[in-house]
Amino acid sequence: MSISANQKPIETGLGPRPEPSEILQGVDLSGKNAVVTGGYSGIGLETVRALVAAGAHVHVPARDRQRAIQALDGILPAEQIGTMDLSDIASVKKFAETFSAVHDNIDILIANAGVMACPEQRTAQGWEWQIGVNHFGHFALITGLLDALSAGHGARVVTLSSIGHRIAGIDFDDMHYTQRAYDKWNAYGQSKTAKSLLAVELHNRYGDRGIEAFSVHPGGIFTPLQRHLPNEEMVALGWTDEDGKPSELAAAGFKTPSLGAGTSLWAATSPKLAGLGGVYCEDCNIAEAVAADSPNFDGVRPWAVDPELATRLWDVTQKTLGAI
Repeated sequence: MSISANQKPIETGLGPRPEPSEILQGVDLSGKNAVVTGGYSGIGLETVRALVAAGAHVHVPARDRQRAIQALDGILPAEQIGTMDLSDIASVKKFAETFSAVHDNIDILIANAGVMACPEQRTAQGWEWQIGVNHFGHFALITGLLDALSAGHGARVVTLSSIGHRIAGIDFDDMHYTQRAYDKWNAYGQSKTAKSLLAVELHNRYGDRGIEAFSVHPGGIFTPLQRHLPNEEMVALGWTDEDGKPSELAAAGFKTPSLGAGTSLWAATSPKLAGLGGVYCEDCNIAEAVAADSPNFDGVRPWAVDPELATRLWDVTQKTLGAI
């Protein structure tokens, strides 16, 4: 496997846990169009809040639009909140078409929404739910908005991966668990590897059109993402105690939602990343490339940033979407 020579930490002037206000200090996003999926809960909500504070015109597509309107009350007007279900490609395409008919350009797109370790279920197209939502839905959205992104003349696309990518690469022979037993964590890892590879190939294909793409690991954060996990499982993982409160490990290592939004915001706006598209980031920096068998919970494994795997996944995804 090969990786980009750019996949190594740089001097950022920031620590690993800056608040959004520190990251965006002096950044003026007035007149900039941004799209944030999952922008009405958890780190997505904090991402939207920070972008709006910096002057951006933010749009949030939501599966539950009424819930999003309530969550974003006082932050975004209702007309900037659309309807889109990432588990249904027809819904994603409709949003992209409707958005493009009204807005000529996009400067920032943050593919933040996601599901984690959920029971086995299928999307509207019959795909495994986690890779269907986390990867296929976002692929359809991004490719549906390519013209608007190209018109941004320097657009940034940020895909939310995770250290969970270390669990699994892409199983091209059985991506949707039709032949093997379903494993919710393996499926999650595969979907987060896919989100990283999406950024690699998007940058390689469309960097010459001014689109720079980055994947990010936001860090460990308690958000609605854990809604499918019983407390007994989170205790076993070392995240909570038996009363459901954060463990000492989590209290020391986990980030607040606002801190968790930091790497996304940094990747979306930092001039220090200019020309470095396709890299995987963590803690407001480019992550270190580590060995496939690294036991650590940081760094990026080779299968998540390999350009040949990225091209293969793009082609498979495009073919799959073209068949529906």
